[in-house]
Amino acid sequence: MSADLLAFQIKVLGLPAPVTEYEFHPDRKWRADFCWPEQKLIVEYEGGTWMHGRHTRGSGFEKDCDKYNAATVLGYRVLRFTQKHVKSGEAVKVIQGELR
Repeated sequence: MSADLLAFQIKVLGLPAPVTEYEFHPDRKWRADFCWPEQKLIVEYEGGTWMHGRHTRGSGFEKDCDKYNAATVLGYRVLRFTQKHVKSGEAVKVIQGELR
């Protein structure tokens, strides 16, 4: 799973450890895949993008929009990555830049 690979890349680079499955919203049970609460940074791994997974179907896509918009309104920066971004190392480079 690419989310595990991303966690490994973060660790190897010596970046601050994120909180995983972080409940960022005071009223909803939404969780961020990775969060650095002090930096107000959320990272979401979007799996199943090429096999019609939950994130690409209508209902799931709309729910993700609600979640990401709510995080933004609360002051979080939200970064979204796919398997391609993680495998190429692009995701961890962007995260590294945002944590500086």
